[in-house]
Amino acid sequence: MPSQSHKDLKSVGAWLHPSGDFVGNGNIRGEMPSSLIRRGVWVIGVAVLVIALAFAALPLIASTRIVRDRIAWELSAWSGFRVTIDGSPRIEVWPKFRAILSDVTLSQWTEADAPPVVEAERVEVDLSAMAALQGDVAFSTARLVRPTIRVERTASGFYLPSLPTGGRITRSIDTARGVVSANPQKPDLGRLPSDPFGTVEFRDGRVVTSAGGKDTEILSSLSGQVNWAAMNSDATLTATGIWRGESVQIDFSSARPLVLFAGGAAPVTLAFKAAPATLSFDGVASMSQNAYLDGQAKFAAPSLRRLLEWSQAGMAPSAAIGSVSVASKVTASAGRAKFENTTVALDNNPGMGVLDLSFGEALPVISGTLAFDTLDLRSFLSAFTPIAPTGQAGPGEIDTSFADKINLDLRLSAAHATAGPIQLADVAATAQVKNGLAVFDISDASAFNGNIQSSLRFDRKPDGTQVEMRLLASDVETGAFATAAGMTRLVPAGTGTVSIILKGPGKAWDSIFENADGSFSATFGPGSLNGLNLPAFLKRNEQGGFFALDDVADGSLPIDGAEIKASISKGVARLDKAEVNSQKYKIWLSGIASYAGRGLALSGGIVSTAQPQQQPAQQPATSGQAAVQAPQPPNQSLFFVGGNWSTPFISPISGVSGQ
Repeated sequence: MPSQSHKDLKSVGAWLHPSGDFVGNGNIRGEMPSSLIRRGVWVIGVAVLVIALAFAALPLIASTRIVRDRIAWELSAWSGFRVTIDGSPRIEVWPKFRAILSDVTLSQWTEADAPPVVEAERVEVDLSAMAALQGDVAFSTARLVRPTIRVERTASGFYLPSLPTGGRITRSIDTARGVVSANPQKPDLGRLPSDPFGTVEFRDGRVVTSAGGKDTEILSSLSGQVNWAAMNSDATLTATGIWRGESVQIDFSSARPLVLFAGGAAPVTLAFKAAPATLSFDGVASMSQNAYLDGQAKFAAPSLRRLLEWSQAGMAPSAAIGSVSVASKVTASAGRAKFENTTVALDNNPGMGVLDLSFGEALPVISGTLAFDTLDLRSFLSAFTPIAPTGQAGPGEIDTSFADKINLDLRLSAAHATAGPIQLADVAATAQVKNGLAVFDISDASAFNGNIQSSLRFDRKPDGTQVEMRLLASDVETGAFATAAGMTRLVPAGTGTVSIILKGPGKAWDSIFENADGSFSATFGPGSLNGLNLPAFLKRNEQGGFFALDDVADGSLPIDGAEIKASISKGVARLDKAEVNSQKYKIWLSGIASYAGRGLALSGGIVSTAQPQQQPAQQPATSGQAAVQAPQPPNQSLFFVGGNWSTPFISPISGVSGQ
């Protein structure tokens, strides 16, 4: 007889295997009761039938009880807007249980005649099947396909959509605002609302604003998503689109977004990426009435010219050149931002300093100090003044509209700097733009083994812009100075001082020099006058007939000094004094030189200052005596200089030479 334990094992084996086999210590075989088999089949069949009927009835239940009665209401309660679904809804069960809604609009409850704040061709909502069977709506993801978002320009200049007057989001923010007000420095995060939010996706959307009764598109091809599981959790936003013809991307995240929206301080990271510029911020921000930022910011633009054109800032985009990047600690509040430990790179020339940005006046004000190791002054100036860019074909119109966009007050220093072909060292400069006046001054700089001071002013007046340029070069090597200035003919080489003052209308660069008034003066110490073979010059002048100055340019004349003074009127320089003194000769010039036509009309002379051999002085004639011979005047060779600056020619003046 089998033992009781064997019977128990046989019974267990019958439940574990349909054949009744059970493998234990031995091979035991039993039979499963037929009544139990039939009962199990019925249970499984009923369960399958219930599930099949539930899935078959799901679209019917959803379409009648959820879409018609609940989804629009739930979206309204969630967003705070009046939600209207014009199209017929469609329910999909596989692969996801979701409702597809068409022609959906979100509007303000209080503005029935106003256009919708958001309208979408299609909205896809992922639903909970179990909640749907119970007649409830529970969704975690909503997708807006081809939405249109309408925004309005605020007093601060930003474009924002109309905010709802109610809804779960608004109520959560109001509750959080009370939590923040109770303890602004350290709000009780445990008291924040924990209402679920979910994920909102948008695809192929656009942002428009109304202008003159018509919609003007600001942003197109808008796609991205917002991930915010619950009101008291962190949130992220990622969006891409096309703005002013360029693809842009925005990434935003915050560990406490509800605190941020309620006016409290919360950690924030923001990144903006586009081909013309990139911008990032990582720190703490507050959106209260006394909003502020505190964190690290970075900005970079590969071409400042392209950035100004794209941003439509109106600050001489045709003149701005070069790249710019800024990295700084930013503290901003109450219309003012301070940039500390700022690193600036202009055309890969790095500098450091402190900047201050203020919005308290009619125009934004930028002030501060920057120190560079090396600096291209032309590139720097082109961002704030209408300096013609390097390589531009010819001088063009001067655009001074930048003076209406910004006020600027910068103090600059550079160990080394360039201004075109001129190399400077130990530069101290200022750049100022205010009330239509733009000034750039170099108060001190070393160049050509001397000192340089210069000033450039653009003054906008009702009758037109006036431009004033000043240059004082003290104790410089005049040969190197003249070469850098493009003057290579008959410039004394040595040590000298040069002063230039020009003032004229600033409509175009040509007009400044062609119509300028001012003065020019220069004094030179001992040195040489290169490019003049004086014996050959005197010989050709005595022979008569005009000749090119180049024909007698293969020589150099040692000089004791020289002095030039000229008055400038309407672009024409009149030589008031031009003398070169050497040991045996004095050379003088007078006449005019035109800037516009580069023409010359000068007369000059070479006077021999060598003492002639004098006869013994004779007494007045007496009876029977010869008269005393008078001293002879110095020999002088006169000539006329014509042609132009690049190819002057010499024409002797006959009949006077030698007397």
